[in-house]
Amino acid sequence: MDNEILSPEIKIEDKILIIRGIQVMLDCDLAELYGVGTKRLNEQVRRNIERFPANFMFQLNHEEFEFLRSQIATSKIETRGGRQYLPYVFTEQGVAMLASVQK
Repeated sequence: MDNEILSPEIKIEDKILIIRGIQVMLDCDLAELYGVGTKRLNEQVRRNIERFPANFMFQLNHEEFEFLRSQIATSKIETRGGRQYLPYVFTEQGVAMLASVQK
């Protein structure tokens, strides 16, 4: 990743989670690192979906999301302005691919 893109206050290590036994990062955390909105980041992924197979990214299920909400400060799914869908997470390979599609 290009260091010019990353904010100096953000520690990547703090954003890495273990889900399904895999190290991943949340779409919202990656969007913050790239300085774009989560919606914009996910739009780029959808436009390039063939570059993101299941071992690069996956969507959390309800149980995983509820567990994360109880562990970290994420917006409530039912509140206005909060997430309206379950988050996507990206593996190391997915993060690398995301860097190439974010330009």
